[in-house]
Amino acid sequence: MFFRFSVCRRWAVGALLLFAGCNGISPTQAAAAALSPADQGWVDRVQDRMNAVTTLRGRFEQTAADGQKTTGDVWLVRPGRMRFQYDKPSPLLLVANDGKVVFRDSQLDQTTEIPLERTPLSLLLGAHISLSGDVTVTSFRHENGIIQIAAVRTASPGEGTLVMAFDEQSLVLRGWVVVDAQGRQTQVTLSQLVSGGSASPDLFVLPKGD
Repeated sequence: MFFRFSVCRRWAVGALLLFAGCNGISPTQAAAAALSPADQGWVDRVQDRMNAVTTLRGRFEQTAADGQKTTGDVWLVRPGRMRFQYDKPSPLLLVANDGKVVFRDSQLDQTTEIPLERTPLSLLLGAHISLSGDVTVTSFRHENGIIQIAAVRTASPGEGTLVMAFDEQSLVLRGWVVVDAQGRQTQVTLSQLVSGGSASPDLFVLPKGD
């Protein structure tokens, strides 16, 4: 179950493909999934579980469109903060904070900054996560012990769709997939997850160029 974006600029930024809209692109109409009562019950439980978790840390594995795999450590602190620290020798770092997502490639000496609200990442980092109203669930699947939910921002679906995967038993977020307008897929799988506790504010200092 994968989805496409209508975009005019793309940055491959490691943990996600993040997209910013631009002039001349008309937003498409979000088609809400036809959920059965049982499906809606699962969506509601997932929403409650997501809101119960304010701090999360663990490992990630990213598989890019060309099949290349990278790994690293991830921290998530709601609202609004996330860090993807890639294992060496990767030169990549992604940090979300202060309403921004900043991606740093030290090898190329490039720093990219995007408003958080214009990325699929914002669907994971809100102060209150809602899978209705301002967010539209466009697809739902439940099979083989995994729940998949695709969601877009209702007012601006052209800014991206995030397909999230959850464990059926624990409802823990196991990863997500983003697909660009050319059908190229980037997948993030999470492991060794620990929720609760605290995270140093230093982890979320936004990187700057040299």
